[in-house]
Amino acid sequence: MSPQRPIIHLLGSGGFYGAERMLLDHCQATPGQHVVLFLGAPQTLVARFAAAGVDCRTCNGLREVLRALDQYRSQQPLINSHNFKGLLFGWVGATLWRLPMVATQHGFTPSSRKQRLYTWLSLQLCRTATIGKVVCVAESIRRIHLRAGVAQRKLDVIPNGLPDAGALPAHAHGHERWLAGYVGRLSSEKGPDLFLDTLIPLCQRHPHLDAVMLGDGPEREALQARVDAAGLHERIRLPGFQEDMRQWMARLDALVISSRTEGTPMILLEAMQDGVPVVAFGVGGIPDVIEHGRSGLLAPPLAVDELAAQLEALMLDPAQAGELIAQARRTQRERYHLPTLAQRWAQVYRGTAGAAKETCA
Repeated sequence: MSPQRPIIHLLGSGGFYGAERMLLDHCQATPGQHVVLFLGAPQTLVARFAAAGVDCRTCNGLREVLRALDQYRSQQPLINSHNFKGLLFGWVGATLWRLPMVATQHGFTPSSRKQRLYTWLSLQLCRTATIGKVVCVAESIRRIHLRAGVAQRKLDVIPNGLPDAGALPAHAHGHERWLAGYVGRLSSEKGPDLFLDTLIPLCQRHPHLDAVMLGDGPEREALQARVDAAGLHERIRLPGFQEDMRQWMARLDALVISSRTEGTPMILLEAMQDGVPVVAFGVGGIPDVIEHGRSGLLAPPLAVDELAAQLEALMLDPAQAGELIAQARRTQRERYHLPTLAQRWAQVYRGTAGAAKETCA
C-alpha cells in the first residue's frame, strides 16, 4: 500500500489494554502512514501514542470524526475500525465519503443487553458492502462472523503478535515463595472473581503460594473485600494498574488467565515471550495459541476446580514448567511474531484499497 494513502484507525478506549497495545505496535510495525482517532480516551493514553511517534488526536463525537476524515479525503484514506464505536463511526464515514474500510474484531463481551445489541449490530455492519475486509484476531471470532452471515471471502484471521523484546530482568524461578499472577482489567469478562475462586483455596492449602492481581476496574473493591475476608490480604495483593509489566513478568512463576471471553490476549503472548508458564481457561483464541501440556496448561471454560488442579500441578513440578517455557517461546516466535504479521496486514490494506478502487471505477 502506498505510504501516501493514510490508514486512519478509529478506537474508543478507557485505557491501555490489549487492543490499545496491539494498535500501538501495529502502527509502529506495519508499513503505511497511520493516524489514530481516539473516540474518547484518557489523555495519558493519547500522550503515550504521541510519545511513540504516532499521529493521533481525540474526536468528541461523530461530527468531529467526519470532519477529520474529510480533511484526508484528497489522499484517499483507508479506515480501520477497532471496537463498536469505531466500527459504527467508521462505517458512517466510509459510506458517506466512499472510502475503503477494514474492521478489526478483537472479540466480543456480550454480558449485558446493551453489549449483546452492540455485538449484533457489529455483525450486521460487517455484512454490508461498505466494509471490504473483516480481520479477526482469532479463529473463534471468525466463526462468529460466519454464523452471522458475513461472507467468507471478507474474513481473514491475523492474530496479535509481538515485536522483538530486549532481555528480561533476571527471573526469580526457584525462590522460596511461588507467585501466580492475574493481569487485566478487573471486570467480569476477564474473570477476576474466577481467579480468586481458584487462588484462595490454593493459598489456604499451600503456605508458600502468593498471588498478585495487576490491573484496575469496577470490581476492585469487591475483590479486595473477598481477599480480606479470607485473611489473605498479605498474600493476594491488588497493586492496581502497572506501567512496567516486564518487571512483574520477571517475578511471576505462572500467569493465570481466568477470562470468560477472549480474542488473542496480548498478555498471553507476552508471558510466552518472557518465559512465564501460562495456565488458562480454553476460551476464545487461547486454544489456538496454547497446546495443552506442551506450551501451556488449559482447563475447560469456567472450570475453576480444573484450573486450580492445573496450577497446582505446575507449582509442584518445576521440570514441567521449564518444558512449557521452552515450547511456548518457540511458538510465539514462529507464529506470533509482529514483523511477519505486519506484512500480512500490509497485504490486507493493499487488497482492500485495490478492491474499493475497482468498485468505484
